[in-house]
Amino acid sequence: MNTFAQIKPLFKYKQVAYYSVCLEEDEQTLYDKFVAKHTSENLNKLYHIQKWLQVVGKKYGAQQRFFRNEAKNADTSALPPRGKDREPYFVEFGKKKANNLRLYCLRANSKVVFLFSGDIKTAKKAQECPNVKPHFELANALTKAIDKAFRDKEIRWIEDDTLIICDEDFILEY
Repeated sequence: MNTFAQIKPLFKYKQVAYYSVCLEEDEQTLYDKFVAKHTSENLNKLYHIQKWLQVVGKKYGAQQRFFRNEAKNADTSALPPRGKDREPYFVEFGKKKANNLRLYCLRANSKVVFLFSGDIKTAKKAQECPNVKPHFELANALTKAIDKAFRDKEIRWIEDDTLIICDEDFILEY
């Protein structure tokens, strides 16, 4: 069975443009749903990830070192990056800690990132965590479909590869 998604622009900073997808007939993007859920459940962890999006978007660009690999042979990445000593820090109960909230994404290049969804990771591997496994698998399927759409020129680079464009009626099949 095929499932469909539509690409939506989210926000753009000096260094990075962020996009997401709406599944089927849904008006809300995966990223918007992620934010809505974690605003009430994990606000400090969500804020930490949003600060990373700003820092990467405004200052550095989407360099590979700012994204974590959650599995071998997967093009899907996650935020926040590994480690607790990278600014902006995540602080809980007055101490720097690693943030276990994951936001899965596709770093298309250093200027374009697709944001999907995620959850609290409770196991060492994403594939073994009941919370993040469905988000990770969906992100992997979407990443493969987006990569294919780039190869097939259904999604095209514009403005020196800093933005993307696709036909208004383009539907991503995954």
